Amino acid sequence: MLPRFICSTGKNGLSILKNNSTFAQAVQQKSEVSEDNLPKRKNPLEHPDYFQVHNLFTVKDLFDARVHFGHKEGSLNEFMTPYLYGSRLGHLIFDLDVTAEHLRKALNFTAHIAYRGGIICFFNRNALNAHLVEKTAQECGEYAHTRFWRGGIFTNANHQFGAITRLPDLCIFLNTQNNILNQHTAVRDSAKMLIPTVGIVDSNCNPNLITYPVPGNDDTPSAIELYCKLFKAAILRGKEERMKLLQESE
Repeated sequence: MLPRFICSTGKNGLSILKNNSTFAQAVQQKSEVSEDNLPKRKNPLEHPDYFQVHNLFTVKDLFDARVHFGHKEGSLNEFMTPYLYGSRLGHLIFDLDVTAEHLRKALNFTAHIAYRGGIICFFNRNALNAHLVEKTAQECGEYAHTRFWRGGIFTNANHQFGAITRLPDLCIFLNTQNNILNQHTAVRDSAKMLIPTVGIVDSNCNPNLITYPVPGNDDTPSAIELYCKLFKAAILRGKEERMKLLQESE
């Protein structure tokens, strides 16, 4: 079997044939030498909790914030059944151990997006908590949308704004419903545009289009306040690590 050759151009402009295996060995040796000279740094993707978001809250914090309260039994969405602990006095109760696991995954992903300089947008359609969500987004240097969602903002952004528009790298939904019956239109639009999403899904919600669903109460102000506090902390931790990396590279 004849050896394969690759064609490269020398300084004199002539085409030089090199044995593929010999050339590959030389490139590999060069890469190994250069990697040894580089400082060893942890890769955030190789760690399940690089930003230590697990210590931001406890299950008791979720309980005190009434995260475990769901809607009435008659409004249950069948896809939310695996996240439930049971019911009491006709109201569904979430399993907070399951909620804590999903919330930590969502916080870790959010911190990674912030670490890479991504754009994060908060969503909320409950007028009672709109100001809190907007304030949280402003404090961590991100964006919020708490008003009526106009169709096509994501799916037809270039026409809507008259220019090439950068879409968010992550959408965080503090509630995924426009009202009791209808899902927020931006959830569907985010899925169409392959934008990852984090969503607080109550017992009457459909979690299927959410990338990181967090089962829990999406109505009570104390619960929304806790979510805002946690996501803000995760974003700031990611940005702090990013600043450290940029300072070391200077």
